[in-house]
Amino acid sequence: MTVIAERSPAAEAAFEGPILELRRLEKRYTGTHALKPADLAFEAGEIHAIVGENGAGKSTLIKLLTGVTPRTAGEILWKGLPTALSTPNEAIALGINAVHQEVVLCPHLTVAANIFLGDERTSRGLLRDRAMTREAQAILDDLGFGLPAGVLLSTLTIGQQQLVATARAASRGVQFLIFDEPTAYLTRQEAAQLFALIRRLKAQGVTVVYISHRMEEIFELADRVSVLRDGALVGTRRVSETSDAELIGLMINRSIEQIYHKESFAFGAPILETRHLSGRGFQDVSLSVREGEIVGLYGLIGAGRSEFVMGVYGREPPTGGEALWQGRPVRVRAERDAIALGMALAPESRRDQGLCLNLGVGLNLNLPVFERLTRGITISRTAERKAADKQIRDLRIKTASRNAQALSLSGGNQQKIVIGKWLNHGAKLFIFDEPTVGVDVGTKAEIYRLFGALLAQGAGILLISSYLPEVYELADQLHVFRAGRQVAQHGFKAVSHEQILTEAMGV
Repeated sequence: MTVIAERSPAAEAAFEGPILELRRLEKRYTGTHALKPADLAFEAGEIHAIVGENGAGKSTLIKLLTGVTPRTAGEILWKGLPTALSTPNEAIALGINAVHQEVVLCPHLTVAANIFLGDERTSRGLLRDRAMTREAQAILDDLGFGLPAGVLLSTLTIGQQQLVATARAASRGVQFLIFDEPTAYLTRQEAAQLFALIRRLKAQGVTVVYISHRMEEIFELADRVSVLRDGALVGTRRVSETSDAELIGLMINRSIEQIYHKESFAFGAPILETRHLSGRGFQDVSLSVREGEIVGLYGLIGAGRSEFVMGVYGREPPTGGEALWQGRPVRVRAERDAIALGMALAPESRRDQGLCLNLGVGLNLNLPVFERLTRGITISRTAERKAADKQIRDLRIKTASRNAQALSLSGGNQQKIVIGKWLNHGAKLFIFDEPTVGVDVGTKAEIYRLFGALLAQGAGILLISSYLPEVYELADQLHVFRAGRQVAQHGFKAVSHEQILTEAMGV
């Protein structure tokens, strides 16, 4: 096994080369060339972004750098000396750590216990809970996160749990820290806190590897950016010397104009109307979604958009006002009522609410339609295979087979499964809550093209997004929410980004 050679503290301090260097690094799985030979150097104290589509090799690179998986070929140098990086413990001992998109902590433990997990404070074999809570609270306060150290992790939002994972990594003597889509579930305020921490780490000489699909974050934070495509490193640029158009071109061989492609359709009859609808977390919302129309809901986290659609969908039945479905009043008391009418929901948290992760791709795709696939008391295996294979083919879901667990797929392909199961169902109104969180620009373009296909079939779309360019470029009608209320309504690109943000923030 390759190990780091001995180096004196004086030589360590005097070393001026890249903190970590890859030389022809390569990873093969059976039948897959996940990472083709790559040469890349990371400088000490830089923020180095990695971008690429889902399946481009980003996750493989993270696993190689954190010791989760062994390389097939090539060499990794840490401060100029070869290292095996064959286990996560070896990576952590060097000062290499990662904050993953999906929080991998223990929800049944306190925030403090999670921060010190594996490095607990003990006295005579007993845990020093109070001391750990005090120390963890000091860490959180110093980082500016404003989170309580003594509560169970499960009581925090997904975004707050992400900050706890960041605090855990930052408090472990880290020298090389990888962030994988860190803002996917953060509010604007939480993202600002994270960016402040990243800049602080950089000032302390820590190397930050920042992986994100959000181009504006790359240009706000990073010094350099490297692009992966189909497992190959296709270029590295200084951020000050490139553009989002160039990066997207390197990633997907398509222009930026093709990402937000929007087709225009003649609007038909109203599918859903709400009149002064009120419920838990929202009040007095009136809007309409017509055939062939995208209606966007924009606001900051907690503005009431998701609560409103949960009310429409029957998960939290409304307490006031009325809803009309294709012109007639309806009362949706439960989700099955919404499904029976022809509503489909792709929820914000696809992993927790939209998928059965331990089931196969085909089973997930067919969940809403198994009654149609049943002959007598048994399921028709032929009909089941045809229904699943059609969506895998039409949506270009990248999976080893229809039997592969949904858990094994990338975030973008998991989102396609959520959409595909409702296409099998044949819904009339599609509710998309943050549909492109954590997916790459190429998959975004595919999802947007899917929107067009739905509209062409006479469906309507209710689109919730915290990403303003998304709703701005796609929504025929845009409703702005703040503090549970609908505060503004605009036609397609009728006002500026600045005005919409002002309305959403109430300033």
